[in-house]
Parts: sequence; structure tokens; C-alpha cells
Amino acid sequence: MRFILLTIIIFLIDQLTKWAIHSNMNLYQSIPVIENFFYLTYVTNDGMAFGLSLPGGQIVLSGLSIIMTIVLGYLFWLERHGHILIKLALSLIIAGAIGNLFDRVSSGEVVDFIHIKLGSFWEWYIFNIADTSVSIGMILFLIHSFYFQDESKEVSA
Repeated sequence: MRFILLTIIIFLIDQLTKWAIHSNMNLYQSIPVIENFFYLTYVTNDGMAFGLSLPGGQIVLSGLSIIMTIVLGYLFWLERHGHILIKLALSLIIAGAIGNLFDRVSSGEVVDFIHIKLGSFWEWYIFNIADTSVSIGMILFLIHSFYFQDESKEVSA
């Protein structure tokens, strides 16, 4: 139950931050939080991660997102008695997937605003809380796969 609550809380934080950015900033406006490192930059994205797009546009992307979210939910159900790390990873991935899916279905685009750069030398793609949640979840999923999956199988056998 606590992982479902975590999923809901991350989804709500994601939506609240996107709403705050959309309500208080102009599109493409950038506000330095830590000069030459961390900015709030309001952009929208109608594609996937890193601005990639799929043939078929929003309908195909939304359809695939719905299917993947259902698959992740089913995997979470299968792992409901599994290792805490896999449940945490899946909760984070599902929260982020639902956050961005909600945006795509409701407005056709996702609000991105977290902008990391090192002066004028380097900058990363602008992203949001949902993207961060999915990325952290995937890292935890990989850690579980490499270091704990065999241990989980031994416990359940």
C-alpha cells in the first residue's frame, strides 16, 4: 500500500510543479536558480524523452504509453511480495509514466522545466519530475536486476 501511496504522491508533485511553471512563467522563459548550473526553463514537448518522436504522433505515443503503463502495473502486481527495491523502482517508473501520459492525453504536450547546464560548456535536455522519477526508477530496476534478482529467486524458491 505504501508504494501505491508513493506513486500517487510523486504523480501529484509532478502535476503541481508543471501547473506552477505553466501558471507563473511564459513559454521559453528561463529563471536562474543557481547561476551557470540550475535553471527553471519553461518548454513543452510533444514527443518522448529527449525530444524524440514516433511515426504516428501523439496517438501512437499515447497508445504505447497506456499499454506500457498497464504492463508496468501488472508487473508491479506480480512483484507485490517481491524485494523492496523492485517495488520502489516500479512505483517510481509508474508515477512518472502516468504523469507524462496525463499531460499528453489532457493537452497533447508535456511541460518540462528542470534545466541543468555547466556555464556555456554543456547542458542537458530540459526535463520534469516525471522524467526524473522514471530515470531513478530505471536505475533502481537495473540495480535490482544485477545485484538482487538472484537473491529474490532463492528466497521465493
